[in-house]
Amino acid sequence: MSMDAYRGFVMFLMTAEILRYGRISEALPDSSFWRFMAHHQDHVEWFGCTLHDLIQPSFSFLVGVALPYSLASRQAKEASFGAMFLQTLRRSLILILLGIFLRSVGREQTYFTFEDTLTQIGLGYPFLFLLGFRPTRTVWIALAVILVGYWLAFVLYPLPGAGFSYEAVGVPADWPYHRTGIAAHFNKNSNLAWAFDTWFLNLFPRAKPFLYNGGGYATLSFIPTLGTMILGLLAGRWLRAELPSSELLKRFLIAGAIGLATGWLLTVTGIAPSIKRIWTPGWVLFSGGWCFLLLAVFYYIIDVRQWRSWAFPLVVIGMNSIAIYCLVHLIDHFIIGTFKTHLGQTVFEQFGPYEPLASGGAALLVFWLLLYWMYKKKLFIRV
Repeated sequence: MSMDAYRGFVMFLMTAEILRYGRISEALPDSSFWRFMAHHQDHVEWFGCTLHDLIQPSFSFLVGVALPYSLASRQAKEASFGAMFLQTLRRSLILILLGIFLRSVGREQTYFTFEDTLTQIGLGYPFLFLLGFRPTRTVWIALAVILVGYWLAFVLYPLPGAGFSYEAVGVPADWPYHRTGIAAHFNKNSNLAWAFDTWFLNLFPRAKPFLYNGGGYATLSFIPTLGTMILGLLAGRWLRAELPSSELLKRFLIAGAIGLATGWLLTVTGIAPSIKRIWTPGWVLFSGGWCFLLLAVFYYIIDVRQWRSWAFPLVVIGMNSIAIYCLVHLIDHFIIGTFKTHLGQTVFEQFGPYEPLASGGAALLVFWLLLYWMYKKKLFIRV
């Protein structure tokens, strides 16, 4: 239950974007509370981490946590390895296509992009599946190879020359997050992952040639994202091992502390700065540390202390994570517009600066009621 609640918490954070704390903060510029809330409902520009930045790593981490349970379930049904692998490939393809579909909504043609959460998971999931059958020692080695290999690939890629135009790739020349030394290999839109996308993404039909991603996101991030999923796989194996709760919590807390400390150290030394947008090895460790700690909190409260009733709303969301992911991307404006159509176009304006909170809250309630109906009917969307 702790896994479903954690997943529900993550999906709630994603859905809560509709509350638009940033607009409230702009309307109340003297409120430090709303500045804080707006900060943690947005991504950092390059370095650092907010609560919102932990959504994607948590979702990826939980895919790994769930894998040992999924494999055990399918093996109990005497499914062959070949059948399971074909199902995995089908699942991966659906995730990739669903991610592209959702990113294409409202555009004139298919928008081929592979940095979306679903596409990133889909690209790495077959490799995670294969690792699910390997000994734990092999899994640790695979994680090390991914992190060191990805770091080395970035570091060996040459830095841009003196005549390189950062403005041409959407980065001001005086951008405050530029770094020198080894860390310069991870600068925005001048790194290995950016260079790969300027070739790879232009292989697909596009309205205009791909030059850069405005946020710096990249296709190749699926490789270190696989590292995040591997950390989840290790956590899932610990959970299924039926260890004493004290031993399990100790492992989660130690792994979390090591991840945070290592990610921080790699950042301050500039060896592998923690950057979520390109999913650096430092980010895998830093965000992975947070994932272990969050899982520890949910596990302790729900599965150890048995305080469960409070988590029911989160469980309802967590058990239909794909459904809520799609609903938020497809019908959020429709729901708010429907309220205005039937209750008046100014129905939410009476709340003044808190108008986004009222309109977003109404949409959130509709989303949750839909998921609750699906929960009661035992309708769970699986890929």
